[in-house]
Amino acid sequence: MAFDSGLIDWAREALEPLGTITHRPMMGAAVLYCDGLVFAVVDEESIYFKNDKVSAPVWDEAGCPPFTFTGKDGETVSMNYRRAPDEVYDDAEAMQRWAALALEASQRAPIKRKRR
Repeated sequence: MAFDSGLIDWAREALEPLGTITHRPMMGAAVLYCDGLVFAVVDEESIYFKNDKVSAPVWDEAGCPPFTFTGKDGETVSMNYRRAPDEVYDDAEAMQRWAALALEASQRAPIKRKRR
């Protein structure tokens, strides 16, 4: 899996009002951060925003499928990220609305402590 650097550039530009957007390659995709907080994953053609139990109904209503990948054992693995609605790819305000929902989910997530 590869990631679309043009999509990352678009996200950085559209989401500038929300904070500093950075990315880090991870397992063939790219993880997006807003002011250091993980909120999205970008693959070769899509952006997936973080969701949780609180926001899942909103994503379900919009028909946004979860981010999945094939694990080492061939099993399909699903993560707490949802494919963004089509409108975010050409509408900065839509990108900001959906990203804000993802940032709220990230802020609600428990803090992971680094192992020593």
